[in-house]
Amino acid sequence: MSETVNTRKKHLHKAMRVGIAALRTIVLAGICYIILLPILTKLSSSFMFETDLYDQTVRWIPRHFTLDNYKLVWQYMRYPEAFVHSLLLSLVVAVLQLAACTSIGYGLGRFHFRGVNLLFSIVVFMMIVPPQTIMIPLYLNFRYFDLFGVLPDPGLNLIGTHWPFVLLSVTGTGLRNGLFIYIMRQFFKGMPKELEEAAYVDGAGPYVTFYRVMLPSAGPALVIVFLFAFVWQWNDSYLTGMFLGGKTVLPVMLESLLFNLGPGGGGYALQITGQYASLINNTGMLLFMAPLLLLYTVMQRYFVESVERSGIVG
Repeated sequence: MSETVNTRKKHLHKAMRVGIAALRTIVLAGICYIILLPILTKLSSSFMFETDLYDQTVRWIPRHFTLDNYKLVWQYMRYPEAFVHSLLLSLVVAVLQLAACTSIGYGLGRFHFRGVNLLFSIVVFMMIVPPQTIMIPLYLNFRYFDLFGVLPDPGLNLIGTHWPFVLLSVTGTGLRNGLFIYIMRQFFKGMPKELEEAAYVDGAGPYVTFYRVMLPSAGPALVIVFLFAFVWQWNDSYLTGMFLGGKTVLPVMLESLLFNLGPGGGGYALQITGQYASLINNTGMLLFMAPLLLLYTVMQRYFVESVERSGIVG
């Protein structure tokens, strides 16, 4: 009798495991479908001829396969030039933000001084303040930059240059820097005190301890912050459009793509509208996303390891 009961329990547990695994597979497949469907739709339509858009029999596979859409977008986005400019800007901003946020996060996480909790509260507050609320003051500060009154009126005009991004990144007030400081602060705060104490016993000061002991151990958090900073700067069209509106960078060129294709931008004599305009935009978005997809493909293993070791998920 007992053997029969045990056998039934085993079958029940096995059935539960199979059911949970099947449910997990269905949920993951649904999430993947929701995430990948827009990308697959854009990819399929980007190879279609204009007449395929109005053909009701065409769904995923183009009837008239063409690469003209990519050639058109490549030309009017000035893709090679815009790609190089965006790559250099994102790399410089990511490196500067990584250096600034790491230093600030280490100071907030490892040193105890009066007002440290207030400063950390300000950092958290930076994470929830919409950038639109400081748009006008930020623009005016860089349009008439006087370095706290040191430079004579009307100051320097930094709009149209890369200096606003450099200054914001170095001072830890750039795009999403509040989140980056929070990540680094939490990581450094969770590191054992024995590492610092051993360095101090050996005669190392705070700076040497930071660069020689603590920083090499913060690899997981450094990878996360660098990737996030690079990707957010690459995708940013708000600050980039405000500070570099006339420059050839991918976010600006993508937003002005349809205008450049029209008569006002020196393109076609007729304005591109309707579904074909959506197709051209989708093609531009694919070229815009392609470097990021390649970056995540190359860095996927390091990114997953960094998230697991740093505990960002929790």
